[in-house]
Amino acid sequence: MKPVKMYTTEVCPYCIRAKALLAERGVQAIDEVRVDRDPAERQRMVELTGRRTVPQIFIGAQHVGGCDDLIALDRRGELMPLLAG
Repeated sequence: MKPVKMYTTEVCPYCIRAKALLAERGVQAIDEVRVDRDPAERQRMVELTGRRTVPQIFIGAQHVGGCDDLIALDRRGELMPLLAG
């Protein structure tokens, strides 16, 4: 399974939902980067994605987007193949 990296904040309900969906799909470990604790990481997230909102999710080297993007990917049946690589 490809590694998953997610930029998050502590109280973000969308972050919680995205982590739950990934867990349902078998992801056991997420490299979670808390942007509420480190402004430099938030800036890095913006530079990488062009977005300021969380979560921002990467599967392998591919930027998936936010929670809604992840859910849409799953509904189209494309999440599991992407995770599998």
